Amino acid sequence: MNGTLNKVMLIGHLGDDVKMHYFEGGNCIGRFPLATNEVYINKTTNEKLTSTEWHNLVVRNKAAEICEKYLSKGDKIYVEGRIKSRQWQAEDGQTKYTTEIQVTEFTFLTTKKETELHKQNQDSNKNTNFDSHGVRNSDNDDLPY
Repeated sequence: MNGTLNKVMLIGHLGDDVKMHYFEGGNCIGRFPLATNEVYINKTTNEKLTSTEWHNLVVRNKAAEICEKYLSKGDKIYVEGRIKSRQWQAEDGQTKYTTEIQVTEFTFLTTKKETELHKQNQDSNKNTNFDSHGVRNSDNDDLPY
């Protein structure tokens, strides 16, 4: 194979809300941490353990605005992108390094807003009192239940 491939696929939970940075000319980026978990059993203690890996995600322009609008800490998301390492000089003169995932595709799996709406709908359904006495549907009269 002559070419190379830099592709990442992750499913995880946001560790914080999307932080936006705006630039002159109207461009913007959004940054947020994503946690992925690996669950395994310690063979010596038979204890169930969870190992969490944190990823720094970066989304750009319209995608960043969409993520900021709909995502919040704890939401589950699927992302595709590529690994990008960069360095910069900190105010104290030290060289800092970071590795980020430059997101190219994403799909919201669960959002808190969606979960809260679903919970509210379930609560309202639980509190609804239907009186079915005296109501008959002739189409369903022969149903065994």
